[in-house]
Amino acid sequence: QVQLQESGGGLVQAGGSLRLSCAASGRTVDSSPMGWFRQAPGKEREFVAAISLTGTKFYADSVKGRFTISRDNAENTVALQMNTLKPEDTAVYYCAAAVRKFGLQRVSSWFDYWGQGTQVTVSS
Repeated sequence: QVQLQESGGGLVQAGGSLRLSCAASGRTVDSSPMGWFRQAPGKEREFVAAISLTGTKFYADSVKGRFTISRDNAENTVALQMNTLKPEDTAVYYCAAAVRKFGLQRVSSWFDYWGQGTQVTVSS
């Protein structure tokens, strides 16, 4: 059983930065494609960033150049560094893992395990 726990959310002013972390148990982060998604009130969950088994990184156009996903194999964590935050980045952010899959798809249905989410609020 894979368990994911996000941390690092909070309230920040526009232009500020936050670093989210996802701690995994039951599976090493370098053996699973890992992703970050977000869901704002009244909206569907959307893809933010992901890292494949080979280390290739993928980003949504809306965060490209501002967000960076990284993997720390020693700590068994995946981080999302978020810079130059905008009010439209406000959402609950979820960490996700896929098991026994190759490649990567930027849809929530492709991922098998999810964390409970962490709230990110960006004030204008």
